[in-house]
Amino acid sequence: MSVRTEDRDGVLVITIDRPQARNAVNAEVAQGIAAAVRRLDSEGSLAVGVLTGAGGNFSAGMDLKAFLAGESPSVPGNGFGGLTEATVRKPLVAAVDGWALGGGFELALSCDLIVAAEDARFGLPEVSRGLVAGAGGVIRLPQRLPHHLAMELLLTGDPLPAGRAAEFGLVNRIVPSGQSTVDAAIELAQRVRRNAPLALAAVKQIVRASQGVDDATAFTAQRELTASLASSEDVREGARAFAEKRTPVWKGR
Repeated sequence: MSVRTEDRDGVLVITIDRPQARNAVNAEVAQGIAAAVRRLDSEGSLAVGVLTGAGGNFSAGMDLKAFLAGESPSVPGNGFGGLTEATVRKPLVAAVDGWALGGGFELALSCDLIVAAEDARFGLPEVSRGLVAGAGGVIRLPQRLPHHLAMELLLTGDPLPAGRAAEFGLVNRIVPSGQSTVDAAIELAQRVRRNAPLALAAVKQIVRASQGVDDATAFTAQRELTASLASSEDVREGARAFAEKRTPVWKGR
């Protein structure tokens, strides 16, 4: 299998396992990631996902040999790599080692949080091949970085070191050389997992709904998306746990 999954105490670790191809995305990888995020959203015991790559690299992007052989690196409804256009209800953390290039960078940008090794590199070199980063790179990078820095990366194709990415808020955690990015990502994921699953899902929905709209439209969407939270069991449990000075036990309803 080109994609492995492992349940680490409620965190689903999704590993692209093609180290010999720098975890380049072919049809099997795309289908595997799509299946993994479906599992993440459907299993109540899973709260957060961590996406990573095996063998010291995150992903080199599209497998050009497979593409030329007629394979599709996309999944209908989910986009490139089974993820870039997917609506994943639960939080996703990217754990990046080595290179995240092209579609690999776009997979990381599809995640909610990014943990990276200090020597990791991100890049969108598509223009050097006569292409554009069409799996979300051109759309998402200017939303995550200052305009001129994003344009420099998109127009030159030059790589962005993890340290500089962290300076501008693109990376949440930098992991020292020799330490596990997956372990650091799981630690961050467990911090997210402490919180109410309905609230986490609502946060993601509101962020998506408020992109590129005015405040009035955003607040209207927020009211609609959070209307059911006020009457949920989790809201009552959160209040009781606070009053009783204990850890909440979330029901997800």
